[in-house]
Formats: sequence, structure tokens, C-alpha cells
Amino acid sequence: MRYLLSLLIVCGAFLSYAQDEDSLLDLLGDDEPTQDFATAGFKTTRIINGNSFEMNAHGVLDFKISHRFGYVNGGLSEMFGLDAANIRIGLDYGVTPWLNVGVGRTNVGKFYDGFVKARILRQQTGKKNIPVHLLFVSDLAITSLSTERMLADLGLTGIYDEFPIYNRLFYTHQIILGRKFSEGLSAQLMPTLVHRNFVSNSTVSNDVFALGVGARAKLTKRVALNAEYYYVLPDQLDHTQNFRNSLSIGFDIETGGHVFQLHFTNSRGMVENAFITETRGDWLAGDFSFGFNVSRVFTVYRPK
Repeated sequence: MRYLLSLLIVCGAFLSYAQDEDSLLDLLGDDEPTQDFATAGFKTTRIINGNSFEMNAHGVLDFKISHRFGYVNGGLSEMFGLDAANIRIGLDYGVTPWLNVGVGRTNVGKFYDGFVKARILRQQTGKKNIPVHLLFVSDLAITSLSTERMLADLGLTGIYDEFPIYNRLFYTHQIILGRKFSEGLSAQLMPTLVHRNFVSNSTVSNDVFALGVGARAKLTKRVALNAEYYYVLPDQLDHTQNFRNSLSIGFDIETGGHVFQLHFTNSRGMVENAFITETRGDWLAGDFSFGFNVSRVFTVYRPK
């Protein structure tokens, strides 16, 4: 009886311990699901001319230099456009993980521009399942062209004596809806509104609606093919100016901290209002130019 009683006590203690262990496991629950974000859909915050759905990380400064040469149909005498050069210098900064700001200066149109770029949704799986990126971009540009030059470009020489500053302003608002489909393919849509405070006549719209599309196909570990196209809805631009839709095709080459973007484009402008509403190059006539963007990032502030 003494042995039997001892055995019952041991079995009871074991069962009690097992129940307590199960209760502790129930309290702990399953492991928390992870949050897996889609990254590196595009190698930089720009596809070619326009914004991509990528953002600079919090505290990261991106220094960008963009060049556009002359049209290749200039032939050998113009070194196929290399004798002419247009440039934009810009700084983009990650204020928070979801907000970027940037400023720039380009000699095409003598524009100073500034923008804000805000992430609304970020593609991810795991704890949350969000299938797309959703961002909003707002850009303000002002031209510093002389009054005489600006009026001449609009065909209004001799009509106006002065040109107030509010007539020099251009606004662009854009929604970016994109997705990284796989390690090798990303794409996005960009519904865009460009507002111009001053236009040449009453038949030309101050507001211009366009739909952009961009894509990236990864070719090797460090090389990718990019394409970008902006379709301007009909009857919004001055039909006498022979404006065209902006089309750009090129390659991204990643080398450590730099990303080189080599491309061909029919747009001379490098600010949204310029390449969306003022592109005149005809690809079929050879009115496209070689260009490149160079991006170098610096960590200015490292969050805790």
C-alpha cells in the first residue's frame, strides 16, 4: 500500500505539471506573424523622369544628377546630340519612413522645383496582407525665365508688358499605384494632374490630365530594363505646338552606393510639368536623346 500510494502521488504530480505546462503554452499562444515588406521594386526613387513607388529611408539623403543631351538625329556634326547638354541637380530626403521631400534646379525652362512624396500603403505579406504600393506626390515648380523669353516661347511677344510671379507657377499632383510582382518584375500606374497658372489662349486648358505607366524588368543581379510612358488625354494642349507623349526607355546599373540610369527619351524637360505637357520629340523622326541619371545616397541621420 505504501508503494502504491507513492506511485499515485508521483502520477498526480506529473499530470498536474503537464496541465500547468499546457496552460502556459495556451497563454503564450502561437508565434507572432512577421511583417514582410516588398523591397527593391525599383532601384531608385525615379524610374527615368518620373517618380517610382520606392522611398528614401528615414534619414537618407539622395543626391541626383540628371543629364539630357541633344537629339540623336543631329548626326555626326552634333556628335549625335552629345554636343548639347541639359542638367538637373536635385536633393531628396527621407523625413520619416513614409514621407520624402525634395528640391531641384534644371536649366530646361529654368525651373526650380520642390515636392513632397507620401506613402499611404506599402506592399507586404504576413501580419498584414497588402498587395500594392499606394503613394501621393505633389510638386511645385516655378520658372525663372526672363519675361521676354517666356512670352516668346508662348508666341505672345508684344502683347504683355510684364509677367507676375503667379503666372510662373506650375503644380503637379500624382497618385502612384504599383506592385512588385516578382523579383524580376515591377510595374506601376500614375494618374496625374498638371495645373498651369498661365496658358497662351482660352482654347488651351490650364489643367492637363495624363496617365503614366512605368515598369522594370530585372535582367541580371545588377542590371535592369526600365520603361516609362505618359499619355496625355486629347484636346488639352495647344495643337499648334505639335506636343507628343513622353516615352523613355533605359537601363539601371547598380554599382555599390551608386545607381547609374542610362536611357533614351524624347523629353528634354526633367520636371513633371515639363516632360508631361511640353514634350515635342518624335521618336520616329529621330527626335530622342541619350541621357543618364546618377544617384548617390548618404545617411544623414540614423534612427534609433
